[in-house]
Amino acid sequence: MDMRILAPTGALGAGFDTAALDRGVAAGPHVIACDAGSTDSGPAALGSGTPKLSAQAVTRDLRLLLQARDTLQVPLIIGSCGTSGRDDGVDWVADLARTIAAEDNLHFKLGLIYSDQPAEHLQRLYDQGRIRPLANAPVIERKLFERSHTVAMMGVEPIQELLRDGYDVILAGRASDTALFAALPHLNGADPGLTWHMAKTIECGAACAIPPDANGLLATLRDDHFDVTTLADGSRLTPRSVAAHTLYENADPFHIAEPSGTLDTTHATYEAVDERTVRVRGSRYIEADGYTNKLEGAELVGYQTVIVGGVRDKVVIERLPELLPMAKKYFDAKILDVFGGRVDPDTIDINYRLYGTGTVLAGTEPTPLQPQELGVLITVTAPDQGTAHAISTFVAHASSHLPIPEYDGLVSTLAYPYSPPEMDRGPLYRFTLSHVATGVTPTELFRTTTEEV
Repeated sequence: MDMRILAPTGALGAGFDTAALDRGVAAGPHVIACDAGSTDSGPAALGSGTPKLSAQAVTRDLRLLLQARDTLQVPLIIGSCGTSGRDDGVDWVADLARTIAAEDNLHFKLGLIYSDQPAEHLQRLYDQGRIRPLANAPVIERKLFERSHTVAMMGVEPIQELLRDGYDVILAGRASDTALFAALPHLNGADPGLTWHMAKTIECGAACAIPPDANGLLATLRDDHFDVTTLADGSRLTPRSVAAHTLYENADPFHIAEPSGTLDTTHATYEAVDERTVRVRGSRYIEADGYTNKLEGAELVGYQTVIVGGVRDKVVIERLPELLPMAKKYFDAKILDVFGGRVDPDTIDINYRLYGTGTVLAGTEPTPLQPQELGVLITVTAPDQGTAHAISTFVAHASSHLPIPEYDGLVSTLAYPYSPPEMDRGPLYRFTLSHVATGVTPTELFRTTTEEV
């Protein structure tokens, strides 16, 4: 067994150096795989269907990968298309691929895997007790599926079906990041522990390199170990940087769950081969008793207008914690007065975030802070954008003239860098699911279409 897997970048559209890609292509990989999505950026992409990265950025990267695939005549696998892996995200990337193929005279067999989940099917699974919460998952009820846009996260099996049938370019909906890189090695009988660990290591491209960047890695999988090599000039890998990546997006760096089982890195060893390459041994894979697919959902919860301000006045800074709760009560009364009872204050959220006092840690700052100045972010969330904007106008006005007992007369409490200060942010989404579908076969939640390009 000597299989080479090229991960050209951590996210399609993030950009990579052509020299680094050329170095990877020159190594003769057996497959090129690339992740295109994540939940890291929040629920907006899944809820709205709008990709995080632009069409221009994605097209640039996709063109280079399709050209590399054509040169090598190996499979190209891209997962979680359109950031969220929604069906329209797959169609979006497929349209870009067709356009590139026509412009560059490229030809390939294209396979598309869709992962959107119909509400009716999810409700049947729910009724059968086959939707199980993961740790810290929100409580759900049956009607949620009608409001939520839901995708299932695939493992290697739907991808392998297309690889078996000889498809050159595979564009997948929501997929386990690691499945993209593990699919072909598993199909060729590679050791599952090493395969899944290799896939985990290279899923984010050179994120485990020093310094981390958007370039790629090359993995070479053998019978009793795998080597991972960084491709960019000036980049290096160490045993520590490679081992540390098992903690990325995982609470437990030694046990990493996949749809079919768990990667166990407890006894893995990491050895520097040279400055650019690390060798890994000793990983194992524990098959699960039953197959599961993770479900991810997002729903629209309102519309937001934001206001950005700042203050550099010690007295105002000290008074804000007690003044802001008073201001919210004033705004509730103002809403009733201005809208004549047509808007319920309970449907409006007015939130102040004071950057400089521990906002990022949300009240768990280990030592008291004594800021000289604060950044203030005000968000007004309402059922529609017009109402959010209207309320934000008097929120902005009142917030700039809060009553300060130590000062006589009218004072300015917040300074706004923009005029007008109110900025409509648009729709707001929230995640609805962190659950798994149980008692499923590896491919039943996914649909595949194919074509010649």
